[in-house]
Amino acid sequence: MSDDAKDEAPSDEESGSGNGSAGPPIIELKGIGKTYYRGKERLDVLKDLDLTIAEGSFEALMGPSGSGKSTLLNLIAGLDTASTGTIRVAGADLNAMSDGERAKWRASTIGFVFQTYNLMPVLTALENVELPLLLTNLGSAERKTRAKTALKVVGLEDRMDHHPRQLSGGQEQRVTIARAIVTDPKIIVADEPTGDLDRENADEILNLLDKLNQEFNKTIVMVTHDPAAADRATQLRQLDKGALK
Repeated sequence: MSDDAKDEAPSDEESGSGNGSAGPPIIELKGIGKTYYRGKERLDVLKDLDLTIAEGSFEALMGPSGSGKSTLLNLIAGLDTASTGTIRVAGADLNAMSDGERAKWRASTIGFVFQTYNLMPVLTALENVELPLLLTNLGSAERKTRAKTALKVVGLEDRMDHHPRQLSGGQEQRVTIARAIVTDPKIIVADEPTGDLDRENADEILNLLDKLNQEFNKTIVMVTHDPAAADRATQLRQLDKGALK
């Protein structure tokens, strides 16, 4: 997170045109197709899809299993490449990047939150959050300061030295979110972030995502099957058989 985040207040750059307000397009997909092959069988997962998302939006993607939601999220995050069409995210042409360039871009631009927490069991919460910063040129003291700031933002400043096994599921997911925001990304992609949580813990995670969107103006794109989670988004999009409805 930026230094301004230490006081849990957005910087001038983050504030944009207002708390949680939508700005210019930050995600632009045009004519996107994604095809996989299973042996000789062709699987068209996404078909001629157009999508524009404004900076500062909180968007939810819903649809039946196999509709292409996670594939679309992976394309936006630069984890996969489109078979056809163009993708511009945060000013970058993802099609024009090499794998290495996309990896570097992801590290500075995208924060990831998944249904499974993917925390390292032998590391403390602080050490887990610090992991993405090991790929930067920051010194040890600055890395720890930023990791502590991120844990403070998610309300876990008193759990920094706990290991994942000592945390509840909701707390583990909050550590995951702290890890996602520690590099101060422009966009957070969340794939079923409440899928393994009970209603109370799910609501806490959704409140936190609301906070990141409203107070820090983070653009959030969330895949979910949970109508209660989708209701928190400012924009709901339905995907079915590879097309937006």
